Amino acid sequence: MKRIVVFSGAGMSAESGLKTFRDSGGLWEEYDIHEVATPEAWEINPELVLDFYNQRREQVLQSKPNAAHHAIVALEKKFDVVVVTQNIDNLHELAGSTNVIHLHGEILKARSVKNSDKLYNVNGPLSIHDRADDGSPLRPHVVWFGEDVPMYELGKTIIQSADILIIVGTSLNVFPAAGLVLHAKEESRKILIDPNEISIGSFPNLIKVQEKAGSALPRVVNDLLSNNH
Repeated sequence: MKRIVVFSGAGMSAESGLKTFRDSGGLWEEYDIHEVATPEAWEINPELVLDFYNQRREQVLQSKPNAAHHAIVALEKKFDVVVVTQNIDNLHELAGSTNVIHLHGEILKARSVKNSDKLYNVNGPLSIHDRADDGSPLRPHVVWFGEDVPMYELGKTIIQSADILIIVGTSLNVFPAAGLVLHAKEESRKILIDPNEISIGSFPNLIKVQEKAGSALPRVVNDLLSNNH
């Protein structure tokens, strides 16, 4: 069975109403990254950091998967599908994807400040008074700027195993995660879906589809399902 790896970014979730970070009107126009998404921000003003992610969590809880998320699920009928996502929402899972790797963490989880392996499900606002069972404060289970990406090596291995790589809804500007796509096999088929013109340099066997994910991905999926051999 051929393996399809979907590498998804914020553009996927934008069509479900979740703001992207870098586009016009995105989150970084409203917030200073250094004040809400770095380890230093957490040390200086954890209440502000928690408020920022509490708002993001509430938005996620109110959102639903879109046509692009559901299209990916349909691929599981005929392919071994793995989603490697930069997104911290749960929309891939809500749509029904069964194998999702979150490079940058998950907004609906929190973790112990002392032990990153102690994870807790969170379906509401986090408070500075919330504690892990080891007594330390709970922080959002997200990768902040300046932190290592724990799932990077696994993501790299998965992308290296792809027979078909679908890159969708990502600017390919957020590193180190964006560099993962460059580890795809030269002979693998690659499909880049995004409404913006994205430069990816010399990338063999690449097809670009300059459209939004919600309209393009269902069509691409139908083609893959129809021509699976």
